[in-house]
Amino acid sequence: MNTPDEEQPKLKLEQYLGIQIKRQRQAQELKLADVARIAGISQGMLSKIENAQVSTSLDNLSRLCDVLGMPMSKLFSQYDQQGSSALLVKHDEGLEVVRRGTEKGHTYHLLNHTRGPKKSFEAYMVTMDDASEEFPTFSHPGTEFLHLLEGELVYRHGNQLYHMEAGDSLTFDGDIPHGPEELVQVPIRLLSIMNYGGSAE
Repeated sequence: MNTPDEEQPKLKLEQYLGIQIKRQRQAQELKLADVARIAGISQGMLSKIENAQVSTSLDNLSRLCDVLGMPMSKLFSQYDQQGSSALLVKHDEGLEVVRRGTEKGHTYHLLNHTRGPKKSFEAYMVTMDDASEEFPTFSHPGTEFLHLLEGELVYRHGNQLYHMEAGDSLTFDGDIPHGPEELVQVPIRLLSIMNYGGSAE
């Protein structure tokens, strides 16, 4: 697992806030003049805020957040996490994880890890090369996304069966029992991403 080759300098607060405000405004396709008018600040001032040419007051930031429909907490939430939120895992360097009932011909490589006890998602590269293996069903909170990179299989979700070929994707509720039903063509490489919605411990 690799960290960036060079530590990137942290953005100054004015730069960070300007980027966040501009990004939010553009995402909503709002004109600079309209946002400034509704927020009760000059167009020139908003332009300077977005381009980090001025340190503005919390009152101005609060009014801009109201116009853009975003809480102040969101505006500041990721400032302290700059430079530490990306994780590069090189080919074949993922942490190998053994899961219940998957002792032979079936490996999971964890492609991400998060600091602290809370995790919002997990990403695995699943490799299956024993077509005769019987698989247990799995159940977990949140949503799971599968993308089949190689091979062909039939995947069960509840009482539904889905025939998947390379390039196919499947998204489903993780609470409902699920798992491989039949390995049609091995080897199989499957990207599995489990999204816990930020609530998993």
